Amino acid sequence: MLERLHVDFVVKSPDIDETADKSETPFQQAARLAKAKAGKVADEESDAIIIGSDQLATLNDAVLGKPGNHEHAVQQLTSMSGKMVRFYTALCVLNSTTENMKSDSVIFDVYFRDLCASEIERYLHTEQPYDCVGSFKSEALGISLIEKMEGEDPSALIGLPLIRLRQMLCQEGLTIP
Repeated sequence: MLERLHVDFVVKSPDIDETADKSETPFQQAARLAKAKAGKVADEESDAIIIGSDQLATLNDAVLGKPGNHEHAVQQLTSMSGKMVRFYTALCVLNSTTENMKSDSVIFDVYFRDLCASEIERYLHTEQPYDCVGSFKSEALGISLIEKMEGEDPSALIGLPLIRLRQMLCQEGLTIP
């Protein structure tokens, strides 16, 4: 996704504890994890602009995780059928040179159509979204599962809110057309 902004980057996957804190809202949890990821990378990179991101989804106030396998994905999508799922995508930009940190979260609501078992199976066999929050990939066949979407930045749904990220990177002195 960063290639869309025409910036040079290196991908690092920090090893952080992503255990949920029961006192946090999903919004707060996603923000904490995005900051923790950026901070962990900053421990290794002393002269970089670091981007941390995390995404959570909720259905009826219950957090949906990554399904991990086909059976759990079927369960998730069946429960999401005909309902609204709220995605929280948190973003943190940390300048490890100046220690300046900016963070924000973008909310995006997805309204799923009533889905039949064969549609769910076809989607899962095609996309295999077992490592995706809520078993859902809007950038591909997942779009066919949707009745409507509401939010300011559709790229947030894919996991990185590029509109807000561009603003934050420009505030750190990067030139992005």
